[in-house]
Order: sequence, then C-alpha cells, then structure tokens
Amino acid sequence: MPRRALPRRALLRGAARIGGAVLVLWLVATVTFFAMRLVPGDPAEAVLGGPGSQTSPEALAAVRAQYGLDQPIVTQYLAELGRLATGDLGRSYALRVPVAPLLLGQLGGTLLLAVLSLLLAWLFAIGLALFSTRAGRWGRMLGSGLEIGAAALPHFWLASALIVVFSSWLGLLPPVSTPGPAGLVLPVLTLAIPLAGFLGQVMRESMLTALEAPFVVSARARGESEAGIRRVHVLRHASLPGISLSGWAFGSLISGAVVVETIFARPGLGRTLLNAVTVRDVPVVIGVVLFVAAAYILMTLLTDVAQRIADPRLRSA
Repeated sequence: MPRRALPRRALLRGAARIGGAVLVLWLVATVTFFAMRLVPGDPAEAVLGGPGSQTSPEALAAVRAQYGLDQPIVTQYLAELGRLATGDLGRSYALRVPVAPLLLGQLGGTLLLAVLSLLLAWLFAIGLALFSTRAGRWGRMLGSGLEIGAAALPHFWLASALIVVFSSWLGLLPPVSTPGPAGLVLPVLTLAIPLAGFLGQVMRESMLTALEAPFVVSARARGESEAGIRRVHVLRHASLPGISLSGWAFGSLISGAVVVETIFARPGLGRTLLNAVTVRDVPVVIGVVLFVAAAYILMTLLTDVAQRIADPRLRSA
C-alpha cells in the first residue's frame, strides 16, 4: 500500500471510531430517557422529597412547569438531547446539585474497583489455564469445573458468602467497605471470581489449541524448555481471546458494581445509580449511564491497542 494512503486510512478509521462512539452515546441516552419514563411514578416527586412525600397537587404542578415535565415527551427528549450535546448533564432532582461534579466525585471509587477486579480476574484465569493444561486429564476436568462454577456464581450470593466466611466466621475482613486496602478485598473478590471463570474457559481452550500448533512443535525441536514454551509462546497466544473480551468484561464489572457497592456500602457510581432509580432522579440516571458507556468505549479502544501489541499479525495488517 502506498505510504500516502496510510494517513487517509488512519483518518477514516479514526472518524469511524468517533462516529461509532457518538452513536453509542446517543442510543444509550435515548434508551435510558424513555426507560425512565416507563417506570411508575412522577419525576416531580424526586424534587419534592421523593415518593411518598405527600406534597400538594399545586406544588407538583409548579415543579413540573419549572422543569419542563409538563411538556410532551418528545419535547422533553429533544430538550434533554440539546443539553447533553453541550456537555450539560443538568441538575439532580433529589440532591439539587449539578450532576457532572456529583458523578466525578463517585467515578474514582468505581473505576478503582473495576480495574483491580479485572487484574485479579486475569491472574486467576491465567493460573487456572496453566494448571488445567499441565495436570493431565483429571486436572483439565477439575479446572473446567472450577471455571464453570465460578462463572455461574451470582454477585449477590458470592458477596454474602464471602461476608459470612471472612467476616463472621474468621473475622479477617470488614463486612462493609472501609477506607484502606482491607475494605477493597471482598468487593474485588466478588467481582473478580465470576469473571475469572469466563476468562479461564476461553484461555484454556486457546492454550490447548496453541500447544498443538506448528510454532510450538518448532520450539520444542529447537530444544526450548516446556516452561519457556508456555511462557513465551503459548501464554501469549492464549491471551488474545481474553484481551478481546476485556472490553466486555470491564463493562460487566461496572454493571456488577451496582450490586457490590450496595451490599458492601461502598460509595461509587453503582450505588449512586441505584439510589437515583429509586427516587426517579432522571438526570443522575442518564449521567451515570453515559459515564459507564464512555468508560466502556475507552476500554474497547485500549483493548484494540493491547491486541495489536500482543499479536504482530494485526500490526502488519
């Protein structure tokens, strides 16, 4: 390919990426907006203290007029899109504060939880894959059983079981998320273990395929040790499917944070989203979902870069 064609191709690829990201954010905002309108209740009640506040009809009517909630649904939707297009997430109905600073204050805790859980899940998955491919038939059966069992664990059940074992019985870790590393252990384990089951299954199958590939046979013929072959050749090949799944995995970890942050009383976007949905705080719900979608898009881009680093064939293509 001529060199002058490369910048144009890169520009087209970048434009397609940006257009796709904008389309995803628009779809997320649209689905969230109309989904919140389908939830029973009146959003104006969130401004006046939430459901059950027993406010007068006159006060509700005044709030609807102030926030445009008395307008047709299409008019409200277009007004919301106009604000979002300018970067304005609006003000929280319940907390009476701007949404963007509120979410930025909660974002760090959720991102830390998701990143640590993803790293720990990778460590567990690599360990399971190496064990199940080296321990023979019974080792593969045991590793497969552990992977399937871990992947099937619901977050709420696993969190409760970890609290019972490590907090109630052993007294080693706090049952709620306290400041410091000890408060992160149980939430991170709750998110990491099911994800490790998914990643472990994919990596084990890819590793078994790589062990029979021609490049491994050539490495053995050159006299390389079995440990070196697994470390240099097989593990790198087996990590490619896991890397491609990491974007999806990161999104699933952030969605799982809704349950984990609630159970462990940990501040973050997940707990903020649950509270906002409960009181129908529409601007906060839309803001949280857009933050999560943006983080997912960014993680997908980083996954693409990591794949190109790990697989030279993608760089040459």
